[in-house]
Amino acid sequence: MTRTNSPRLHPRKTATTAVGVVRLAMATLIAVAIIATFLDTASRAVINPFNFFGYFTMQSNIIFAVVLTVSGILLLRRQAQGRRLSLVRGFATTYILIVGIVYNMLLTGLEGGVALEWANWSLHVASPVFALLDWLLISDRHSLSWRAFAGVLIYPSVWAVVVLIRGATDGWVPYPFLDPAQGYGTVALYVLVILIPSVLVGAVVFLLSRVSLIRRTRPTA
Repeated sequence: MTRTNSPRLHPRKTATTAVGVVRLAMATLIAVAIIATFLDTASRAVINPFNFFGYFTMQSNIIFAVVLTVSGILLLRRQAQGRRLSLVRGFATTYILIVGIVYNMLLTGLEGGVALEWANWSLHVASPVFALLDWLLISDRHSLSWRAFAGVLIYPSVWAVVVLIRGATDGWVPYPFLDPAQGYGTVALYVLVILIPSVLVGAVVFLLSRVSLIRRTRPTA
């Protein structure tokens, strides 16, 4: 009887592929949720794309989805992740975690926002939770240098400035607590509520980049 040698699956290769596929699946869910929300909103009213994509939630999810796609493809191609991508991943993880924190602390139950329940859950709950678990458990990244830490505030600061300018000029604000009608002192406090967590969450993300709770998932040839 002739024995045929069949190819054996390398456990680490299998794990690497699985992580890459899951990341791409999550990126797809985010994209579908955003597109579905856009179409649902457009079906009920005239939609201004600048307003729709002006939300911190939408922008952060788009950034996170792009990062997931790039890092997922690198895993599937068995290519290592560079330090710059690791840094961008750290920033994206910080922003999407802020989305989850701010939404559940300040926005749950308020009118407006994402009308589709499954899309709302995907963008405000599933995405932040996935980001935390992915960063905490999957260590295909470099340790982040504290010299680059200040960069974590660039995007939230620019976003806040643009929102305040728009609120003062055309009257549009993405969230009720940023409405200039409340007084700029009150608005400034809420801006701090966004920026301070950016520092705190960013610091945690940077610290966790030095932790490996499970065996590192590195591409293997």
